[in-house]
Amino acid sequence: MTAPALIPVPRHLEERSGRVLLRGPDQVARSIDPTLPVEGYVLEIRDDAVVIRGGGPAGVFYAVQTLLQLLPPAAAATAHCSLEAALAAAGPVEVPQLLVEDQPEHAWRGFLLDVARHFQPLEVLLRLVDQLAAHKLNVLHLHLTDDQGWRFPVPGYPRLTEVGGWRRESPVGFDHEGDDLKRDGVRHGGWYTRSDLEHLVAYAAERHIAIVPEVDLPGHATAAIAAYPELGNGAHHGAAGVEVRTRWGISTTILNLEDATLAFVDAVLDEVMDIFPGTWIHGGGDEVPKAEWRGSARVQRRKAELGLDDEEQLQGWFTARLADTVRRRGRRLLAWDEVVAGGAPRDTLVMAWRSAAHGVAAIRAGYDVVMSPSETLYLDHRQSLALGEPVTFPGSPVTLADVHAFEPVPAELRPPAAGDGRVVGGQANLWTEYVPTAEHLEYMAFPRLCAFAEAVWRAPAPADGTRDYAGFLGRLEQHLARLAAAGIRYRPLDGTPGGGG
Repeated sequence: MTAPALIPVPRHLEERSGRVLLRGPDQVARSIDPTLPVEGYVLEIRDDAVVIRGGGPAGVFYAVQTLLQLLPPAAAATAHCSLEAALAAAGPVEVPQLLVEDQPEHAWRGFLLDVARHFQPLEVLLRLVDQLAAHKLNVLHLHLTDDQGWRFPVPGYPRLTEVGGWRRESPVGFDHEGDDLKRDGVRHGGWYTRSDLEHLVAYAAERHIAIVPEVDLPGHATAAIAAYPELGNGAHHGAAGVEVRTRWGISTTILNLEDATLAFVDAVLDEVMDIFPGTWIHGGGDEVPKAEWRGSARVQRRKAELGLDDEEQLQGWFTARLADTVRRRGRRLLAWDEVVAGGAPRDTLVMAWRSAAHGVAAIRAGYDVVMSPSETLYLDHRQSLALGEPVTFPGSPVTLADVHAFEPVPAELRPPAAGDGRVVGGQANLWTEYVPTAEHLEYMAFPRLCAFAEAVWRAPAPADGTRDYAGFLGRLEQHLARLAAAGIRYRPLDGTPGGGG
């Protein structure tokens, strides 16, 4: 009997002889078993029935996703993670008798999509949620604002979407230094209504996915300053002249720290917290050039009033203020790893992106961390060195094998030391400077996201540190038929271009 091609691979799979004809969902008994972990489950396919026990609703849901992977791939076309829909489409189908006992190793199993650089319609996000859920991922992190676009309305600030939601053009090819950069001359933008985002939140919640919103502050804020120049510094303060950024890279334009700007930040966070009910609110905090603060008399006056020594401490004060704002409404701040240098509050969840080493440093400083190292989990990086790969950053590729080998907890943190923070999970990120379309998005995400789903679900690596990558590839080759049935335009494994690993 051929072993089922399950991704992520379960912790325990016991194959039994025989098969069961599954005619409808009434043959599937589902129940909550509080003795199991909340996301854990037991799936048993017997002679006469399918029995599912989950530690909570999420555990039951994940058992159903495993059961769906036992159906013919064509069932994935209309399933939307629903057994009822899959069986209605597939009709009576035989499934193997087996026992699966499973649970995730990590609580945070996330994926970031940058919709600020290139806007994606709501239907693309809903389709993505289906795939995240089918792979047992439980966080969709939406990067909603940046220098190149602002993607949601805020009451009292209509120009955020009217002006900040659009840029006049984008670079063509890699955005390099020099005057010969080509531009496409095409206006790009869009934004989500509050109704759109509330629908997305509800749709994701039905699939046990939390939507984590990010408003990047105080840097990566050019789109907001283009809409409201009084939010800016120096020569830009209160005057026209800033436009939504039409290049990639890091802008030196950042928010000022005046009372009206802080009120703006509060209004933005209030709207975000009204729309997104989850615990975590991402406040950005990365790549904040501080030249404007050093050159601004107003900011320097604020620094002196606060008794701070330098601009790094000033960003730490700003981060603490963000944390206070969200904490007052029972939420918690999530931010990129740069905030550690400024002394962010210890209850800030740190997302370590610059390297795994930055995550280790944050943990040893007492912070809980989501590991998201760019060298392993930035899915906007090219997938091989083949010439046919799409335009993206020219550095080292992030291959399918690299992602599969990712270990959320580095060896030097096993076991954790007393007083340290902890790794709460991992997250793969897809930035979209060079990912303009939904088709391109899927090409960059899949099948690397399949490998990532396995990396954050599975138990720690064995003592020798090796993983069965060949076994994963064997299961993946069958799993790709499910992606194809769902219409996902994944990157082939046959070297088109550059090979799959």
